[in-house]
Amino acid sequence: MKIAEDGLWKQFAWGVSTAAYQIEGAHVKHGKGLSIWDDFTQRKGRIFKGQNGNIACDYYQHYHQDLALMGALSIPNYRFSISWSRIFPEGTGAINKPGVEFYNRVIDFCLELDIQPWITLYHWDLPLDLEKKGGWANRDIIGWFEEYVSFCIRTFGDRVKYWMVLNEPMVFTGAGYFLGVHAPGRRGLNNFLAALHHAAICQAEGGRIIRSLNSNLKIGTTFSCSHVDPASDTDSDQYAAIRIDALLNKTFIEPLLGMGYPAGDLKILQRVEQYVKDGDEAKLAFDMDFIGLQNYTREIVAHSFFTPFVQARIIHAGKRKVERTLMNWEVYPESIYLMLKKYGAYRNIKSLIVTENGAAFDDVVEDGVVNDISRQIFLQDHITQVLRAKEEGVNVNGYFVWTFTDNFEWAEGFHPRFGLVYVDFLTQRRIVKSSGFWYSRFITEQRRQNYFAKATF
Repeated sequence: MKIAEDGLWKQFAWGVSTAAYQIEGAHVKHGKGLSIWDDFTQRKGRIFKGQNGNIACDYYQHYHQDLALMGALSIPNYRFSISWSRIFPEGTGAINKPGVEFYNRVIDFCLELDIQPWITLYHWDLPLDLEKKGGWANRDIIGWFEEYVSFCIRTFGDRVKYWMVLNEPMVFTGAGYFLGVHAPGRRGLNNFLAALHHAAICQAEGGRIIRSLNSNLKIGTTFSCSHVDPASDTDSDQYAAIRIDALLNKTFIEPLLGMGYPAGDLKILQRVEQYVKDGDEAKLAFDMDFIGLQNYTREIVAHSFFTPFVQARIIHAGKRKVERTLMNWEVYPESIYLMLKKYGAYRNIKSLIVTENGAAFDDVVEDGVVNDISRQIFLQDHITQVLRAKEEGVNVNGYFVWTFTDNFEWAEGFHPRFGLVYVDFLTQRRIVKSSGFWYSRFITEQRRQNYFAKATF
């Protein structure tokens, strides 16, 4: 597959993404405090087979090995997150020096290997002590978050240029505070709307703090997104698709761009007003250097009168009998193209980065080899769609595979494997899959043709 043509991919960032709770383990080691996921995974019936991330990939002990492997595979950009409770065990106040030193070692070794670190400040693992005070539903989270962000930038900003404020705020507020299927397991519209508004403020406030402390850093935030199609041409299904599109794809990006919440398309968002204080409209907006877009599939939506608040339901891939991944997500590469076009049409977005894209399949080790051809095809097809968007003028400047190693996949436990590298969770043995070798060769070819893999804006 030929990607680099006509200078289109100059200064393009190729990389991989991970998240702290999903790989680090060492959940109470060396002074780390508990997070909401440490607590949530201990509740009966919440996680597949009662699994948890207490050990996960044991990256805390194996980071040197994993980063060396990443360097050997010529992967030049690495997106990872910081565990808030490893830095601030109680969420605020006292600092855990061993946790700080761990991230200093990770960052320094990345730079030694010529791997550019990209840090996500919040990837879902809120300190448990802050959740006990209301978590994201408590407006005080804005101040707690400001303290955490300020410390991270002052401590690590001398070596890390690329920063992402939040990871997928619609997911951690919706799944965690409305549906209760993710940590902290809370339910109800008021919990959700409060968490939504405070997260929307924090994504902008976080950007302002970073810029005020170091104007040389590049600042972004990341959004989950899925192209939404109606199940039929009926007006009811068409309007249902509009409502779901607003919820999934507009709720956080439009306030950030100064457009306010998309309550015109989704009336339930009008109820956010009960949590809005004077001056909040201005606080919601911030001019990011880049927007991270995370796409895995598309959604088909039908009208559903009895579904509260949205009057819409998603028709899952299994029921539609389409090709799908182990997560029961439809394999639909054009979705990433359509979402890049959609976000690229907004005014004032300087740059788009695909900060996550990948797939879980039923990987099998045979004679010490994992031949995951389905994942390789998935990545090739999605990268082709990213190229298509770039050729049509969308300012997309990076692509990160989710994920580097197999990991703890939240409520699904260890069953879905997304990694380019297979992990035996009993022995912690690593095996590079065929998709990992392919991605390594692909990146090397791009760099050989002098299409830079390091990101510059």
